[in-house]
Amino acid sequence: MDFQQLLRFAVQHDASDVHMQAGLPPIVRIGGILRVTDQPKLSEENVAQFIASIAPPRFRDGIDETMSIDHTKHSLFGASKVAADILTQEYGRYFNMPTACFRGGCLTGPNHSGTQLHGFLSYLMRCAVTNEPYTVFGYYGKQVRDNIHSYDLVRMFEEFIDNPKPGAVYNAGGGRESNCSLREAVRMCEELTGERMNLTYSTENRVGDHIWYISNLGRFKHDYPRWKCTYTMPEILGEIYERNFERWVHH
Repeated sequence: MDFQQLLRFAVQHDASDVHMQAGLPPIVRIGGILRVTDQPKLSEENVAQFIASIAPPRFRDGIDETMSIDHTKHSLFGASKVAADILTQEYGRYFNMPTACFRGGCLTGPNHSGTQLHGFLSYLMRCAVTNEPYTVFGYYGKQVRDNIHSYDLVRMFEEFIDNPKPGAVYNAGGGRESNCSLREAVRMCEELTGERMNLTYSTENRVGDHIWYISNLGRFKHDYPRWKCTYTMPEILGEIYERNFERWVHH
């Protein structure tokens, strides 16, 4: 796919916007009307390449630890984590104590007991196995999260304990190696169970929810080069399914 050619076509025909979705050809809006181009259907790799080509360099590997959180909605739960984060940093800087803030993305694993609004992958897989209804809250199910397996998270702790620093701040998530949209997670669950999920859609997104978050893990990888993310999304969901299937079915 020649994206520069596509953008030139859009400019030449005075298109107001270009729509790109994996599995469909590019679509342009000309004179208020959406028109399908004669380009081939886009693959997931095509869309990812295009996004990477236009994304600001600092966000290509995800959101780093310096992103401002001022003047945004967090929820009281989120605000309490910010307070703990600042206190942990202060103990490190004020007293030179070996403290670290690990700013978690979605933390998961086979023993995670998720609920509707917390514990995304575990709860989703349980609904897939038991055919319980699952509600998608807003964004058409395109909200994206990175997910880190508990093993990889504990390995981060282990690396820090071996070589601690005062007042350190690190993202702790799956990063670019382990992330998915809700739609992609649903598809993986259905592939594992062999059944369609019982989904309903709510147009209202969760209060304070973000449509996209992937952790930039560059700072931790730089300080602790022995660490790497070992679990991918299919492996995480596969393990959750295998470890919990019997318990969920016979509950």
